[in-house]
Amino acid sequence: MINRSLIRLKVVQLMYAYYQNNDKSIDTAEKELLFSLSKAYDLYNYMLLLIVSVSRYAYKQVEEKEKMNKIGHIDEMVSHRFADNQFTAQLEANKQLQEFVETKKKSWNNDIDYIKKLYADILQSEYYQEYMQMEAVTYDDDREVWRKIYKNIIMKDERIDDILEEQSLYWNDDRDIVDTFVLKTIKKFCPENGANQELVPEYRDTEDQEYAIRLFRRTIMNDEYYRSLIGRCVKNWEFNRLAYMDVIIMQIAIAELLSFPQIPISVTINEYVEIAKWYSTPKSSGYVNGIIDSVAKMLKKENKLTKA
Repeated sequence: MINRSLIRLKVVQLMYAYYQNNDKSIDTAEKELLFSLSKAYDLYNYMLLLIVSVSRYAYKQVEEKEKMNKIGHIDEMVSHRFADNQFTAQLEANKQLQEFVETKKKSWNNDIDYIKKLYADILQSEYYQEYMQMEAVTYDDDREVWRKIYKNIIMKDERIDDILEEQSLYWNDDRDIVDTFVLKTIKKFCPENGANQELVPEYRDTEDQEYAIRLFRRTIMNDEYYRSLIGRCVKNWEFNRLAYMDVIIMQIAIAELLSFPQIPISVTINEYVEIAKWYSTPKSSGYVNGIIDSVAKMLKKENKLTKA
């Protein structure tokens, strides 16, 4: 789940913090980087748990209505379809998700007011209405309605931001990437796998964790050299007038250019231009794009940059 895009984002965040705290050692900063990446994986599990929590609340609402029917307080048809959704039942029983709950002691129990509001929004949605009006539903229908709910309601719900911020300072920055992996997880669920359905692993392989550490350390250990390269490519602008975040972003980008020959130049440039759009000034993306491109061309001309 922790992919290169998320790693780049985290390295930018932690590099900025590293330079703001001059007393912090590289080892301490590196541990903080790995910790922040592990927190992103916690968020992935936590958002899956949100689906389970809404489903449990739906079941309680059905039970409550049935009780009210029995004692004559209400008289209405009660459907178990949404509460008995096969996909959410399988997700709730998932062994990896249960291990996360037991190990991290995480739940949505303290945010029941939000669960109620989210459930109300779901009931009013076209996705829920279409699902409930089907003559009969299959496992695929159960899974698909939750894919639509997650993509069109939960992913767009800004109310979650405050809840996540209370849980972790890292989580709101991670949410966009994590949400894409939650959607991928929903789509790959298969009823035959039962409680053993595999969730997305924390790291695809050991190379990604090594990539994170190497990128972080190279950026710090060669910062003067990388900044000198930036300075050589700055035209009609003094180096000390560059936005501080721009310098950090470009410094990391150059570290990637020189340290990972298998990553195409265009990929590196595009990734850090996107980060600049989010973390720096309105004009930063164009400026970062131009300077990194100039540095790459200069290094190639000097035979210091080799790409597969």
